[in-house]
Amino acid sequence: MTSDLGTRPAPAAAPEEALKIVPARRPLTWIAAAVVAVLVAMAGHALVTNKAFDWPTFARFVFQKSILEAVALTLELTLFGVVAGFLLGTVLALMRISRNPLLRAVSWTYTWIFRSVPLILQLLFWYNLAILYNEISFGIPFGPSFVSVGTMSLIPPFLAAGLGLALHQGAYAAEIVRAGFLSVDPGQQEAAAALGIPAGRQFRRIVLPQALRTIVPTAANEIVGMLKATSQVYVMALPELFYQVQVIYTRSGRVIPLLLVATAWYLALTTVLSVVQYQVERRLGRGA
Repeated sequence: MTSDLGTRPAPAAAPEEALKIVPARRPLTWIAAAVVAVLVAMAGHALVTNKAFDWPTFARFVFQKSILEAVALTLELTLFGVVAGFLLGTVLALMRISRNPLLRAVSWTYTWIFRSVPLILQLLFWYNLAILYNEISFGIPFGPSFVSVGTMSLIPPFLAAGLGLALHQGAYAAEIVRAGFLSVDPGQQEAAAALGIPAGRQFRRIVLPQALRTIVPTAANEIVGMLKATSQVYVMALPELFYQVQVIYTRSGRVIPLLLVATAWYLALTTVLSVVQYQVERRLGRGA
């Protein structure tokens, strides 16, 4: 008689004897979280209880008419600088990746100069342009002029500030757009050309959607930077947010609460821009 002990299956383990999954213990993580929670609580307590912040004065000025007008001007300068800057940057990017050496040289030189000179110097240059040119003439190049206009009347302070912001932004936008175009595999365009797809449609349906995935995150950072860079327009005495806050706290002597007013508005505006960036990135990444 043969034994079937070797082929008999082992008895099933009882439920209480089954293996238990024990999560790894990370005491340092909990200690770090506790330290951060204490620091956050201390910061919140200081904000609420420190009388130097003067929250009643903050509440009185945060929605004041002059502050709201300054916020509107800040948004106008940001919009002008971003739109004009990225249009210029797109042209410069196309010049930089072209086969013409003159166009590449001009684009590289422009980017080099405007990225090297601080923005505040560029703004002061445009603000004092009338010192260099009393009037601007329109006519035949190197020939007679037909119309002459005074520089101060042709380029008012708002336009001077917008030009300074846009020309500065164009240098950075050119590199952002160029990087987006270079991120697209050129083999896709070659395949599209082999299929007989027109060049315009190749750019709209193949190159641009993929390039935007690279362009949008960095471009959003530049837009936020442009919003904050408008504060440097105070040197031109334009009543944007930072300048207006300075005017009010110089008269009232309430420096800290007025600085908090500017901080709150910058935080609110950048938060809105961050939400828009998230939605745009989500839409562009649908097919990824």
